[in-house]
Amino acid sequence: MSKTKTTRYDVAEHLRTPEEMAAYLEACLEEAEGDASFVAKALGDIARAKGMTQVARDAGLSRESLYKALSGERTPTFDTILKVVQALGIELHASPVQT
Repeated sequence: MSKTKTTRYDVAEHLRTPEEMAAYLEACLEEAEGDASFVAKALGDIARAKGMTQVARDAGLSRESLYKALSGERTPTFDTILKVVQALGIELHASPVQT
């Protein structure tokens, strides 16, 4: 019987279109429950899918600082989040909570 070989799943490999990227971020925002580092990690996944170097350039940040900010191990400033979201071509929207 042969052994099963597993590989690490990388969501960035499956985010191909702007619609998929936006849907992924929206799902992560819903699941985050106020965890900003979780949202930052999701933005990092999307940035890797688009190309971290280009996103860093478009956001006006160094690639290294962008990797650190979106690693999920720290909470980036809101200013950084806004720059990254704009560089990714994603819009953030607000809506009232349904009760």
